[in-house]
Amino acid sequence: MIEEKMLTVRDVASLLGVSEKDVLDLAEAGVIPGYKVGGVYLRFKKEQVDQYKKNHGHLHSKAVKEQPAGVKSRIHDFFYFNDFYIFSITLIIILGYLLIRGL
Repeated sequence: MIEEKMLTVRDVASLLGVSEKDVLDLAEAGVIPGYKVGGVYLRFKKEQVDQYKKNHGHLHSKAVKEQPAGVKSRIHDFFYFNDFYIFSITLIIILGYLLIRGL
């Protein structure tokens, strides 16, 4: 029995020259066949990714590289990926203020 090595999102992103978010978007759209683990696309077959790259990869990666991330996009990404930490720090500051004010 031959065990096939599956690619991760990071592997596919580096292979196609796009971001990991783009890989997940392509998988959700059904453009790249992927396998869900826990409801999220996490594994891909190398042959299928190579086939996509052969047929479409140069077009998509070129389009992604031509569009630099703007300030609005970077701010959105910052808050999207750090919302838990921002909320936690804000809550700690408020609780600290209330403790000091109450003493």
